[in-house]
Amino acid sequence: MVAATIELVLDVADLDRMAAFWTAALGYQAKGSIEQYKYLAPPAGETGPPLILQRVDEPKSVKNRLHIDIKGSDVEAEVSRLEQLGAVRVQRYEEVGTTWVLMADPEGNELCVCQA
Repeated sequence: MVAATIELVLDVADLDRMAAFWTAALGYQAKGSIEQYKYLAPPAGETGPPLILQRVDEPKSVKNRLHIDIKGSDVEAEVSRLEQLGAVRVQRYEEVGTTWVLMADPEGNELCVCQA
């Protein structure tokens, strides 16, 4: 059996604002858009699943069932960088010998910054 490939799709209200946030947060590039979608992907030569932003009318109302983890060697430096991009720190966790910070993107979608 061949492993499946995936794309991640995130519902957003402001397509341009969220594309600017997520391209900067992930180091991705905007590769195109059509109607209510923007396609973001790693730069050439890099790997990672594409992120598709989909503009929707309804506001976010509950916790995401799927969220993005951003891993880094310096969790606090990465959290600070994301805060400068518009993310909000929610809570810091230290469990099972590792550290991560729960954050929210500018529209309230959860993400975590995790120790690599």
